[in-house]
Amino acid sequence: MGQYIIEGGNRLNGQVRVQGAKNSALPILAAAVAVGKPCLIHNCPDLSDIDATIKILRSLGCRVVKNGDMVSVDSTGLTSNVISECLMREMRSSIIFMGALISRTGEAEITAPGGCDIGLRPFDLHLSAMKKLGVNVSEKRGKIRCTCKRVRGGRITLSFPSVGATENIILASVRAAGTTVIINAAREPEIADLAYFLNSCGARISGAGESVITVEGVDALHSSQYAIMPDRIAACTYMAAAAITGSSIIADGVVLSHLAPVAGCFEQMGCRIESSGNKLRLTAPERLKSPETVRTMPYPGFPTDCQAIIMSTVSVAQGTTIVCENIFENRFKHVAELNRMGTDIKVHDKIAVINGVKSLQGTAVNATDLRAGAALVLAGLCAEGTTYVRDIHYIDRGYDSFAENLTALGAVIKRKD
Repeated sequence: MGQYIIEGGNRLNGQVRVQGAKNSALPILAAAVAVGKPCLIHNCPDLSDIDATIKILRSLGCRVVKNGDMVSVDSTGLTSNVISECLMREMRSSIIFMGALISRTGEAEITAPGGCDIGLRPFDLHLSAMKKLGVNVSEKRGKIRCTCKRVRGGRITLSFPSVGATENIILASVRAAGTTVIINAAREPEIADLAYFLNSCGARISGAGESVITVEGVDALHSSQYAIMPDRIAACTYMAAAAITGSSIIADGVVLSHLAPVAGCFEQMGCRIESSGNKLRLTAPERLKSPETVRTMPYPGFPTDCQAIIMSTVSVAQGTTIVCENIFENRFKHVAELNRMGTDIKVHDKIAVINGVKSLQGTAVNATDLRAGAALVLAGLCAEGTTYVRDIHYIDRGYDSFAENLTALGAVIKRKD
């Protein structure tokens, strides 16, 4: 599965280009199915999750060409609306193909998706929303089959602002008969990015990025070129790399407004943040200060995807931090691995108490999911001695050229497959 070998204790310096957003690229590539015309997607990161998405697209009969950070998708000759179980299990976000296929063909057959084991994700929200749009949903032997002549616009109130459910509703209703209104919609920037892409293809979506989204169904969509927004979680990770090593770096290609809750946390640690255009410089103090409390919440709150990253960072800060995980019930798996490196972290239910220590010790640790893996790499950057981060296939799901970018900043890290 591969591992990273990290020699800790090196200061970082320089500039890193932030990749395109994984959580935008995946739904936008799926949306190309609903468009039904050739689309060219720019700033697409090179990730194993992108490769898995391309496999699904090709299995459906799409022509896909990947060239650097450009991916062209031509779904004109779509031949299938069935996604096999083995493809669905490769990643959680494969569920969004349901809405795209229903929109395009009126049918979809999928199974429960796979991906990182960070806790339950309420797929019943997706299915109940489809039913409110006039879709017939049946489940048998692990397979979910959805059929309808044409999606009917409707008013859907989500019990939780689920990102995936919001995306599926948008995709399913973009070519619906009538207007769909989503109440308590997810507000993440990636939702707005999906809507901007679809609008560039002729869709009529308003309110994306707010709690109420309106989708006026159109009869057809057209070709488009679109550039994916920067990855705010990757940006946070490189900011944390600078913070945990007492360094100063520039992240190029960021939207500062997307990072507001994260930036505030770094400032509480004593870091100085300066921005100009799409560049951000983070300068860390000699010793970080512990922020008192970090609570993960739906956007615009603190992102759950940054929880492990920040926990690793504050583990060497002066003082005590309390982290409350409010999104996923199984997202503290990295704690046991961090404690192997000398952190002082105690967990009870959804609460973690981190007492900062002066230094960490390199050892062999296992990545248990994507962001947990990134957190262990960060710990290795500041640890004394050598750290071996194993099972890095999880990290490959979300970070483009991770080791190469850190090396360019001055880290001593190499990959061994």
